[in-house]
Amino acid sequence: MHSSDPLQPLAISSSSRHLTRADGTPFFWLGDTAWELFHRLSREEACHYLDTRARQGFNVIQAVALAEMDGLTEPNAHGRLPLLRREGNHGYGDIEPDLTGPCSYWDHVDYIIDQAARRGLYIALLPTWGDKVNRLWGKGPEIFDGGTGRRYGQFIGARYAGYANVIWVLGGDRRLETRRQHEAIAGMAVGIRQAGARQLMTYHPAGGSSSSEQLHEESWLDFNMFQSGHSRRNDPNYEYVRKDCSLSPVKPTLEAEPRYEDHPVNFDAQNGYFDAADVRQALYWAVFAGSAGVTYGHHSVWRMVREPSDYFPLTWERALERPGASQVQWLRRLCESRPLLERREAPELLASNGTGANVQIAARGERYAFIYTPNGLGIDIAPGILPGGCLEAAWFSPRSGETTAIGTIENRSAAPKLRPPTTGRGEDWVLRLDSAD
Repeated sequence: MHSSDPLQPLAISSSSRHLTRADGTPFFWLGDTAWELFHRLSREEACHYLDTRARQGFNVIQAVALAEMDGLTEPNAHGRLPLLRREGNHGYGDIEPDLTGPCSYWDHVDYIIDQAARRGLYIALLPTWGDKVNRLWGKGPEIFDGGTGRRYGQFIGARYAGYANVIWVLGGDRRLETRRQHEAIAGMAVGIRQAGARQLMTYHPAGGSSSSEQLHEESWLDFNMFQSGHSRRNDPNYEYVRKDCSLSPVKPTLEAEPRYEDHPVNFDAQNGYFDAADVRQALYWAVFAGSAGVTYGHHSVWRMVREPSDYFPLTWERALERPGASQVQWLRRLCESRPLLERREAPELLASNGTGANVQIAARGERYAFIYTPNGLGIDIAPGILPGGCLEAAWFSPRSGETTAIGTIENRSAAPKLRPPTTGRGEDWVLRLDSAD
């Protein structure tokens, strides 16, 4: 099926560090995890979700076709299942999609992807959650091997080959531990390509890992994803970026699942919950270290929660408007305000740095720089790194998107630390520098 959307397919930049549209214009990935979107929301609810995320500045939605939460046995909001029951292979035979009757499961997926395109949103489409390949703690069952993976890939690849707003994401929170599992993913990638789908393709790994660890040299892997996950505050996710950026061949990498807003720290509500400050810290650290984009997530939204609990504290509708969801757009706007494809990490801009929760990350282009200070501590700039004798300096607030001018500062000799307007937990700032001449 073909979408009438005006969006361009995505591509890899000439430097192999960033994403672009097909015409070469820069693309900053600002994603949201809506893993259960196709499975749990009605058409009306899905449109409300997409309207909200488009308004908040997101441009990528990460969603799963064969969902994690009983995705094979629990019908979607319209009472339909994705696959027909067959003999063998845990009751799924060679994997045959259920296309019978009006408004099949796959018609519903089509509808949501089309509606996303109309709102300028890309869908990072996971053909299946990883438990159908490597069950571990999930529901499963493990229905994919090399053959069934290829056949399913051919089906879903053919169905969405014509959608410019689709990005393929294999995996789904799992490592590949056996030969069969590797063959299942490789077969799915081959099947998608054999069906004529040419959109970008990547892999969503398990928490605390990157796709580069197992798949970096695979020809089908166009860019890496890493998942720093939900285990601890101040997790130094910039280390994943640095490691991926050091690999050959060079490929973009991005943070696809950092700490979610209102997620219990280390999966235990007794530890408290990650808040908007934790979210911003993870996203700015990753991007300024060289990530080609970032994905926000809310713990109640990915699951599309209807009945709150201590573990899922909000309904998905209320969670859509949490502070972090509205604030992450300012990161995208900041990066897009300067030549995006020039951006790279620039630790040489810092004459000194903090540790732990106070680590500052600097990024730069040819004539500009951004330096993030998570808790509003002063920034010690190394002089003479950017061109020109003077720099125009300003403070940018990740909380409001507002800019406060500092003025012109000397660029040839060491200067006192520049101190943000406020300091403390949640008082993060970006120092923005531009060559004045």
